[in-house]
Amino acid sequence: MPGEWTLETKVKTPRRAILTVWVVVNLVNILQAVGFVSRVSGTQIQRAAGIAIAGLAVPATFALVEFARSGADRRFLIGPAVFDAFVVMQLVVEYWLEVEFRSPAMPAVLVPYVTLFFGSIILMGAPMLRVNRRLWLVTVATTAALLAAMLFAMSRGVG
Repeated sequence: MPGEWTLETKVKTPRRAILTVWVVVNLVNILQAVGFVSRVSGTQIQRAAGIAIAGLAVPATFALVEFARSGADRRFLIGPAVFDAFVVMQLVVEYWLEVEFRSPAMPAVLVPYVTLFFGSIILMGAPMLRVNRRLWLVTVATTAALLAAMLFAMSRGVG
């Protein structure tokens, strides 16, 4: 069927859901990279980037539902689920409670926050390696850009 890809498990995986997750993970990488760089310049883009990232939970959840309906391998389900968990934590900690957990560092919040964030990127991006190597390489590039931006911000004391 043209709208699906078959993996070695012989389960049909909806192409639309796979591409949706691919778009989500790459937009998250780009938005957060912009957010890190904006911390250095002192602009308030970080908050807008954070809200845009939270909004990406909508398409991620759509993909999660599509994967579940199709009986897709759990490798496809876990990334969007972890991303949704990250967004819930982000909304509660940053926008509802407005907890400052980065500086000074509050490990009880920072560790799960960063783990969910980077875990979701890895878990959404990794399955693409088996599906489409070119698309996976784009994700590798945007992830590298995110990490470079994070290191840049950290080198300026605002990571």
